[in-house]
Amino acid sequence: MTSIFTKILNGEIPGQIIAQNELYFAILDINPLAMGHALVIPKKETDYIFDLEPTELGGFFQFAQQVAKGIEAVVDCKRVGVAVIGLEVPHAHIHLVPMQSMDDINFSKPKLQPSNEALAEIGDRLRASII
Repeated sequence: MTSIFTKILNGEIPGQIIAQNELYFAILDINPLAMGHALVIPKKETDYIFDLEPTELGGFFQFAQQVAKGIEAVVDCKRVGVAVIGLEVPHAHIHLVPMQSMDDINFSKPKLQPSNEALAEIGDRLRASII
């Protein structure tokens, strides 16, 4: 079964794709912990991140680094936190969360519910900043 992430990549459902190459892509989380919270995803549907081949995993984190640098350029934050949880969607992904403090990457706290316009605005800024 096709994952929600693949449906976004294929344009079947809306989503803010902020970066992509031939193997990976990044989207904005629609219910972020902080504005600029992104998900980095391999285009190859793989459920568990550690089932990726070593070269795929290395490339995945290199791509995530590019996205994180773009987030840092756009969002006022001390760091971009990294989390891999892997239970909510059966398609490997990395959360990149702009942080001012450790509490900013607490997944049990209420999520933001930004408007489509707010997501589109930060999406435009991120697309312009990611190399």
